[in-house]
Order: sequence, then C-alpha cells, then structure tokens
Amino acid sequence: MKMSRRLMINDTSSSLGTKRLVCWRASKVTKSSFLWQDGPPFHVPTILFYFQLIVIFLVTSLVHFVLKPFNQISLVSQLVAGIILGPSCIGRITSLGEYMFPDRGVAVIETLTTFGVMCLLFTTGVKMDPAIMFHPGHTAIVIGIAICVSMILTIALAIVTTFHLPSDSSLFKSLPYIASAHTLTGFPAVSDLLSELHLLNTELSHIAIPTAMFSDVIGMSLSAVGLSFANNHAENPMNSFLSILSVVALLLVLVYVVKPLISRMIKKTPPGRPMGESNIIMVFCILFITGFMSEAVGHHYVLGPLFLGLIVPDGPPLGSALECKMEAIVSGLIYPAFITVTGLQTDIFEISLQSVWIVAIILITAYLIKFIAVLFSAVYCEVPFHEALVLAVTLNAKGIIEIILLNLWRNSEVLSSEGFALCVLSMLMITAVTSPITKALYHPLRQYTAVKRSTIQHARLDSELRILVCIHSHECVPMTMNLLEVSHASRESPIAVLGLVMVDLVGRTTPALVCHEKEGPQKFLKHTKSTSAHILNAFRNYEQNCHGFVSVRTYTAISEFQHMHVEICRVAADGRANILIVPFHKLWDVDGSVGEVKPAIRTMNLHILEKSPCSVGILIDRSMARGSLMVLSSRTPFEVAIIFIGGPDDAEALAYGSRMARHEFATVTVIRFLLFGSENSKHRHHDSDLIYQYRHINMGNDRFVYVEEVVSDGVALAAFMRDFANRFDLILVGRQHQESPIFEGLEQWSECQELGVIPDMLASQDFECKASVLVIQQHWLRGTLIGQAKRTVNTGEPLLSGN
Repeated sequence: MKMSRRLMINDTSSSLGTKRLVCWRASKVTKSSFLWQDGPPFHVPTILFYFQLIVIFLVTSLVHFVLKPFNQISLVSQLVAGIILGPSCIGRITSLGEYMFPDRGVAVIETLTTFGVMCLLFTTGVKMDPAIMFHPGHTAIVIGIAICVSMILTIALAIVTTFHLPSDSSLFKSLPYIASAHTLTGFPAVSDLLSELHLLNTELSHIAIPTAMFSDVIGMSLSAVGLSFANNHAENPMNSFLSILSVVALLLVLVYVVKPLISRMIKKTPPGRPMGESNIIMVFCILFITGFMSEAVGHHYVLGPLFLGLIVPDGPPLGSALECKMEAIVSGLIYPAFITVTGLQTDIFEISLQSVWIVAIILITAYLIKFIAVLFSAVYCEVPFHEALVLAVTLNAKGIIEIILLNLWRNSEVLSSEGFALCVLSMLMITAVTSPITKALYHPLRQYTAVKRSTIQHARLDSELRILVCIHSHECVPMTMNLLEVSHASRESPIAVLGLVMVDLVGRTTPALVCHEKEGPQKFLKHTKSTSAHILNAFRNYEQNCHGFVSVRTYTAISEFQHMHVEICRVAADGRANILIVPFHKLWDVDGSVGEVKPAIRTMNLHILEKSPCSVGILIDRSMARGSLMVLSSRTPFEVAIIFIGGPDDAEALAYGSRMARHEFATVTVIRFLLFGSENSKHRHHDSDLIYQYRHINMGNDRFVYVEEVVSDGVALAAFMRDFANRFDLILVGRQHQESPIFEGLEQWSECQELGVIPDMLASQDFECKASVLVIQQHWLRGTLIGQAKRTVNTGEPLLSGN
C-alpha cells in the first residue's frame, strides 16, 4: 500500500468549525507528472500553485479592464474576480472547482498570499508618517474622534440587536464584529482609493490621510487589546495581561534597539547613493522575526511588521529601496492574489434572506451614523461643505485592513461562513459605490480655474511680473537662474519669483507641499537635503543680488510627477503668476546627447498645458551642452532669439522677449518668418501691428533687433533655423500656430506633439542645436485641447492693456 500524506484544512462548504481530512498519494508529490507520462500534472503542488496564480492574474486583469472605465479601484476587481472563481459562480460547478482550486492546494496559496500581505503591511507602515499619526492636526483629531463615537454607537446597536436573535443563530456572535469592521477607517484603504483616483495630492487627501492615520492609532490599540482577550478567552485574565505586555515589549525593542540600528545603516550610506544589499537583507530578516514574534505571543502576524514599518524612515535611501524591491512582486501579484482568495472563500448561497435584512439594517445605520459624524465634524472644523461631503464618502472606503480582520475572525470562528460572505459583499458594494461618487463629486483643479487672463502680454508694463519656476534637478539651476536674470527686475517693474522644488514621491504615501520661510532651506526634509538645499540656496542668492527688486518665495512639492500638476496649479493660482515655467522631460548631457528621460514629467506637462491658470513655458535646457556661464555672476552677453510666425503664443513670447531686451547684458533678436505671397493676409496685418507696438516700446534700444525672413515651405524654414540656432543662448517660440503652408514637410516628423511643430523640431536630437528653448503657451480662458493643430487668434482685444 502506497504512503499517503494528510492535510487538515477548513471546509468552506461545510458548517462552521467542521474539519475535513484531505489525503493524496505521496508519489504524486515526490515524482514529476507530465501530460504524456503520468496523467494531469495538477497533483504536484507547485504546478497547481502556478496554475492558480495564472488564472487569478488573468481573471483579475480582465475584470479590472471592464470595471476601470467606471472608476472602480483594483480592490473591487480583485474581489469580484475571486467571487467569480469561487463557489458563488465557477466553483459551483463541481468538476471545475475541484480542478482549478482543490482543497489540497489551499494551504500553499494561502501561505504565500499571507506572506505577501505581511510584506505589504510592512511597506504600508514605511510609507506612513508617525509624526502625522500622533500629531495629525486639530481637524483630523476632531473627525477621528467623531468616527470613534460612531463606531461605539454602531457596536452598541449591534449588541442590542443580538438580544432579539436566537442563541443558535449564526449571526449571534458575528453581528458586533460585522458592525465594528464596517465602521473602521483604515489608512491603506483611504490612500489606495485616493491614489488610484489620482487624488492623492489634493486638499481632500490632506484631510483624509491624517484622519485615517489617527484612526489607525486607535484601531491598532483596540485590536491589540481585543486580540489579547479573544485569544485567551477572557477567563484567564493573567494570560491576556501577559499578551498585552508582550506586545508592548516588542514595540519597545523595535523603538530602542531596531530603530537605532536602522538609523546607523542610513548614516553610513553616502548621500545620493542607494542602500547596500546587506542592509536590505538585514531589514528583511528583522521583518520575518517580528512576524514570527507577533504570532508567538498570540497576536496577528501583521502587527509586528506594521510596527517595524512605522520606525523605518520613509523616502530615500531605505524607504525607497524597500519599495523598489517589494512593490512589483508584492503589490502587483501576491497582494491581489490574497484579495482574490478572499473572494474565493465567499459563498453567497450560504446567505439567508433573514440575515440579509438584519445585516442590511445594521450596516445602513452604521454608514449613515459615520457619514453624518464625519460631515458635521468636518464642517465644524471649517472645511467647506462640498469638500466635507466628499470626505464623508471617502472615509467609508474599505481595504486590506478590513479584509485581514474578516479572514482573522473567520479563522478564529467568531464569524460564520454566512457572516463572512455578508461582510465581503457589503464591503465590495460600499467600495464600488464610494470610488465613482468620490471621482464624480471632487474636481481638485476647479477652485484654481482663472476668471481672467493671466499673461505677460496683457499685464501692464509697470506691473510686477510674477513667475513660478519649477525645478526637479540641480542640473537645471544655471539655465533657470539665467532665465530669471534676463527677465529684468527693475524698480519700475519688479519680479516676484515662486520657486518650486519638485520631489518625486518614492517610499512614502503622504504627499506634501512645504512652504519655506525666509530663513532658508534648514527646515527642509532630510532625505532631500542634498539636492534641494542647492536649489533653494540658488534662489536666495538670486534674490540677494537683485538689490531689492526681486522677492522670492520657495516651495517643495513632494508628489508623483504625473500628478504634481495639481500642486503646481495651486501655487500658480494662489501666487497670481503670469507665467509658470516647467522643465522638459529630457535632459541633455555635456556632449549634446540626450541623457535622462522622465516620461512622468511629460505627463505632468501635458496636464499643466491643459489646466494651468496662467501662461506656461516649457524650458528645454541645453546649457550643459553649450557651456553657458551664469549671467548674474559673469556679466557676459546673453543672446536671445524670438521666432515669430503669428498667433497668441508667439505674441506671448514677443511680450516676454521685449522685457528681456531691457537687460543690459541681453540682446534680443526677433526673427519673423513670412510666407511668400501672403502680403494681404488679415492675420499678417494684425501681427504687423503687434510687432510695431513692441518696436515702438523699444525705440532707441540697440539690444532689440527685428529681422524678417520670407520662406516658401517647411524645408526652407528648417534650413534657415538650422543655420542661426547655435548663435543664441535662448530661443523663445510659441507652442501652437495656425495651419499654414509654412509648416509643410515638418508635421510628419513630430516626436513630442505637445510642443507644437516648430518647438518639436528645435527639441529633436536630430536637430543639431545647442541653444536652450523656451516653448510658450499663452493663457486662454476658454481652454485648449492638448495636441490641437490650430487655435483661434483673438483679434479684438487690446494688446498691451492692463488686467
């Protein structure tokens, strides 16, 4: 008789607490099976596990592809995929269910997904800011307390309801747990929702994230105490007390032993260098030890890793390194598999109609109490009513913490299979409703929509020029300072500079917009000190050398680049900027070749071009290739060219260049390209009048030069620009122009369509040009579609009027 292995697992199809003995032949485990050799290979646990991961990944991706247009987050798709694969749908077919997800394969996939959840909670703790958790601010504390009060009321209602249930009912023990699970506000749920809806760096997030973190402090404390008593069944209070003390001891070891060790690792890492592999491995070892210790003292395995994550500093070098190592495999595969496995264990056919009514009343009441509590407490804290309304909806979202609790309670037999299915379905429905409502109600840039044109052309000649400059790398500093210097600050027309340092959100969840005071960069975040301090000092030096004609206010925006347009537009609107200048997504090396390319910055620029409350300039910086010196320090001549073909964008470039011509070391050459045979064009006459006005303003100024060139097509235009481009340090050009034969032959070679035809040619690596280029789009109240080929020219309004 062959040897057999036996595995004891929960039978999800049987009543609560029933166990089933699963046996299979040892030969099927120890010997390889192939399609042509020993029958189907799915008796081998590893092959079965690979097959299950493939099925889960494919079905989850398909469901998410279908639901994403309806603003559904990935959690919803993963739960729906699990329900489809489980006993509620496909698993209902006995042959398919036992073939794809047999009982013998449950232990393997649950073990791996459990490991993935432990790593996910660890990285979640890394991204959380303990300072915000314990000092969240007055608004977050008030709303967090209101959420706790709503939880107490809901649990009390559930307990009262159990008095009217028979003691043998499956909901008798489950109802208070169901109520508490649906009143929790988990930080991972809120952050994931806002992140997937691209709202993580909005005002809504700045209230919701601290509130969720503060609620997590209370929730983790209650969970630790509750598990201690639940696991020791309360009849042995000494064991419960020892369990609580063991958690406190574990926390003290992490704070006073592990944290100094990690700090020493970070200090030994040179600035700007990645963390060593040996240090990363040591952190992983500590992670496994804390998970083991959490289970050994009678608590959940994620408690220790979550505490460990909280003491690990977020951001570079360690926080970002851990995220890079774990993000793809954990968040991309293992964590979705855990959510899907939860759906696999949900059987909607075990739910009775009577239970649905009871749970529905409890949950509707719970959501209403929590919604009203958050709404009124937010309004009390002077949050605008519309924003408070969206906040009340958002904080009802459910996520990984709630699902972990449901699985824990199911395994501990405090939740029946029916109660578990009810909870999963209710969480699925509320999250499925929350995400589209949040997206539909909240438009973060609506409050920054301009009510009047904010441009250089339409500002008074003697008014203050307000420039928002965005920098993400210290390589961009020289050209940016040159641009600010030649903008010519004077007593009659001073300059107000809003300097914004852009820091990519890596290794942390909470975005931030930091306003630096006059004392300089000392208050800046430590993990970005080496890069940002250089940039902030450059702004301060520029201000100090301009004899009081320049005022500088500096900011740091920490966010994902592709979503940073919200922060930039906010600063531009609040600072009443006339123009905001952002970097191009490509950086050039000293030899003239393209070095670093950041696609996320391109996405950011596309959003800014569409939604900016003022004019926009995209700075294509080639100063490293040209070797240009700082105008401010060297007092060397600075050659500027303006390419003028016509239209509002070229008019804005002309207005900016006319201002530069007042600088004593700047020479501005306006090169107007005319199409052969278009002398009687209406737009040509309009452009001629505009140029005449600026020539009149600069009358007697030898540094303002006007040149006309007649061309017949795009080939002649490109040939001329190829000849003159390298004579200049900076070229100003409008982004969009009217359709014209002058561009014939150039449009099909476009690489970056967001720049427009002429700027795209100047930015091309094939176009041998060492001059930096500022691509300008004039602010247009009625908006502009990205990639639009033409734009209406406004010929009716005064050209040099005030605001």
